[in-house]
Amino acid sequence: MVDYARGGEELIYFKPFFFLNAKTAQEVSIIEGEENMNILKQLRPVFGLVLLAALILAACQPQEIIVTQVVTQEVEKQVVVTQEVEVVTTVEVPAEPPPDMPIGTLVRAVTTFPNSLDIPQTAERQASTTAWNIFDSLVAFNDAGEIVPRLAERWEVSDDGTEYTFYLREGVTFHNGEPFNADAVVFSWDRAVNGGFEYSYHWESAVSVEKLDDYTVKITTEAPDALFLSIMADNWGMIPPGYFQEVGQAGFDEFPIGTGPFKFVEWVKGDHITMEANEDYFRGMPKIKTFIIRPIPESATRVAAIQTGEVDIVTRLSSEEAQSLLGVENVKVIKYPVTRVYYIAFNNLTTGVGQPTEDPLVRQAMNYAVDIDAIIDALFDGFAKPAIGLVATSELGYDDAEPFGYDPDKARDLLAQAGYTDGFAMDMACPAGAYTHFEEVCEAIAGYLNEVGIDVSLEIMESGQYWDMEAAKELPPLFGDSWSSAVGEGYPRLNGSLRGWDASYSSWFDDEIDNLLTQIETTIDQKERAELYKDLQAYMRENPPFIYLYEPVSFEAINTRVQNYKPRSAETYDLFQTWVVEE
Repeated sequence: MVDYARGGEELIYFKPFFFLNAKTAQEVSIIEGEENMNILKQLRPVFGLVLLAALILAACQPQEIIVTQVVTQEVEKQVVVTQEVEVVTTVEVPAEPPPDMPIGTLVRAVTTFPNSLDIPQTAERQASTTAWNIFDSLVAFNDAGEIVPRLAERWEVSDDGTEYTFYLREGVTFHNGEPFNADAVVFSWDRAVNGGFEYSYHWESAVSVEKLDDYTVKITTEAPDALFLSIMADNWGMIPPGYFQEVGQAGFDEFPIGTGPFKFVEWVKGDHITMEANEDYFRGMPKIKTFIIRPIPESATRVAAIQTGEVDIVTRLSSEEAQSLLGVENVKVIKYPVTRVYYIAFNNLTTGVGQPTEDPLVRQAMNYAVDIDAIIDALFDGFAKPAIGLVATSELGYDDAEPFGYDPDKARDLLAQAGYTDGFAMDMACPAGAYTHFEEVCEAIAGYLNEVGIDVSLEIMESGQYWDMEAAKELPPLFGDSWSSAVGEGYPRLNGSLRGWDASYSSWFDDEIDNLLTQIETTIDQKERAELYKDLQAYMRENPPFIYLYEPVSFEAINTRVQNYKPRSAETYDLFQTWVVEE
């Protein structure tokens, strides 16, 4: 771990704490304790306004290594010691949930303005997690990451793995009173497949959806699909046919209706989204009466809002912001690993055609040129780990290979081998306000690339415009982004970013990658599928479609009145069992 110094004062960093399997990836820890807060107050993070020159200088100079011992245990009181100690305690539930009716209001602050509340159109994870409060799929993930029944009571799969027969729940209604039945499933699929939406391809894995009777549907896939149920759980939101045909797509965008635990009330663009409890929900009544989403892109404003009680949950905090909230009255800081990979994408479909990045040696060189460890230490206090590919640590088939590492001499040598001894110029774009410190990450990357002769012109763009351009494949040859996955495997991330023109947010296509992804899709045996993921990762290091950056640890802060809130490693959540204590 690199020790950075500023003004003669030693800066100490927390060592990251990672969960390495699917079960423990669902765990959430609370960091608390007065003495622990005093220790944390000694930390002086360097990332507020990080100067690129300082990053490059720190990367190039010899650094003293500090060996940090992290003790993870359940304790009642933090003991002050000379080394860093991370306190992890079980989330306690000090109050009973309301017995009969939903009560109270919960306000959740998010970092970006949702582009849509229609599941096939949601451009970013915080938009989709907001929308899923309104909708249900036939199946769902539970807190342990297992597929469980939701609008379907049960299902059967044919011997050849291509036909799924779903037996639907009876008596379920949409928020407008319209009955949920087989017609709604057929209509929802047909609308999404033919709607030309950003995520229509998630529905295209089914070649037909057939009504057998009012509460039975048969869904057929072209070939055995190992991830069909997982993709369904994360993407197939059911909608009411009668209402949609009455109001059209524009009306549905304005006032979405599903079967979910919360009903849409209003969307004041740029300010808030309000939902209310669906008291007729088939799983029982939610415990929260009113749920409000407030987009607050400004980091400092989010921190202030949780301190004043203006909001109850704030997401995507930096480690510095999390530390600043330790010991604040009525605030808990929670930390959990995120199955999300950050990267700089190369574009070989549009703007990157004919550019030096078509050469795999150039792309390897750009990976060696960037000091990911220094960025993690400087911007994230060490609460991240270098990515080795697009399969995250806790996901099936992660091969635990060594990251590229920082080797600018090797980067220059590879550029010379590719015929670019004098370097070249290239444009790059990154979204503003979407992810913690991502603008500074992109600035640092541009600086590192410049050090090996690649003159990068970086544009920081408003996130909505950015994702519109990404979907249209109009971003420059280099652009930064990240992708989470909620299915325990990296397939959705890989499929969405590497399937060329067939995936809305993909900027890259490679025949070998496409072939391996097709094999992963159709390989039912989990061990065999894991080996295919390893083959794919090895190939993607030799022929990288990305500059691989990091896997983060996420920090959130919650008001202590919020009970039984369990964020998941994909930054998803289910508020059905969450409640608030009313004073």
